[in-house]
Amino acid sequence: MKTPSAYENELKRIESIYHEHKGRYGYRRIHLALINEGIKLNHKTVQRLMGQLNLKSTVRPKKYRSYRGETGKTAANYLKRDFKSSRPNEKWVTDVTEFKVNEQKIYLSSIIDLYNQEVIAYKVAKNARLTLVTDMLQKGISRLKQYEKPLLHSDQGWQYRNHHYQKLLANNG
Repeated sequence: MKTPSAYENELKRIESIYHEHKGRYGYRRIHLALINEGIKLNHKTVQRLMGQLNLKSTVRPKKYRSYRGETGKTAANYLKRDFKSSRPNEKWVTDVTEFKVNEQKIYLSSIIDLYNQEVIAYKVAKNARLTLVTDMLQKGISRLKQYEKPLLHSDQGWQYRNHHYQKLLANNG
């Protein structure tokens, strides 16, 4: 085992690789980068040297995925790809979309009327929680006249199969 001063060149190169990759590389990737440059160090040594330099990789947040397994009951497909509507508030579609704005994820939930592609209601949030779609649905329902009961079509994501969302739909026809 080398003395700490014997790792001087390796320490500089580890720090350099770490900063080149904006702190995203952990000891495993730095170890591979060093091997690619012909510098042979054990991965545990790289980990220890990074600890001495107080270098820790940033942990990236998980990518948003709406699928959460088989939660709730899947609704029948009444729309059957017939996206034409003969009158306003006959057929609505809804979905959640993920955007990146200034390196931050933003989620947009909206309802669109298939008659004229008008945005009936929308909500923007920093997370994809159930309130994103329930608040948006309540906004949409508040615009309806009492006799209007549009068919609401979605991709059957976990939010739309959730008990509270289904109850909100049932209570409003």
